[in-house]
Amino acid sequence: MSLEKVLSISGKPGLFKLITQTRGGFVAESLIDKKRLSIGIQNNVSVLSEIAIYTLTEEVPLKEVFKKIKEKENGAQTSVRPKESKDKLEEYFFGVLPDYDEDRVYASDIKKVLQWYNLLQKHDMLDLLEEQEKEHLNEEE
Repeated sequence: MSLEKVLSISGKPGLFKLITQTRGGFVAESLIDKKRLSIGIQNNVSVLSEIAIYTLTEEVPLKEVFKKIKEKENGAQTSVRPKESKDKLEEYFFGVLPDYDEDRVYASDIKKVLQWYNLLQKHDMLDLLEEQEKEHLNEEE
């Protein structure tokens, strides 16, 4: 499974795994409690592979940010908890992405990125980042 099958659904905590498509939307499974939900097309859904973080020069895909966090933490959970103060979150994120755009990336965004990273790490899904990279390299050859 790749990050293209991992979803964030507005108004629902955590991340979801895309199970199947239906006529009126799709079925997703929560990574937190494994409960399945039927999600209609009216819900605001974001696919993690489509999300990027603003920097001063470009937009960095979320998977690249996850890779940098993984390198910084040696594959473990983040050393800063997502509920820390705004200053601690920003200080930590500067260590991960030194040129992120402070005016366009809010503390709430950093909090969400750290929560998502920790959830993926907890479920051993960070290996998806390497798998996606290998698939991409194989396609180019």
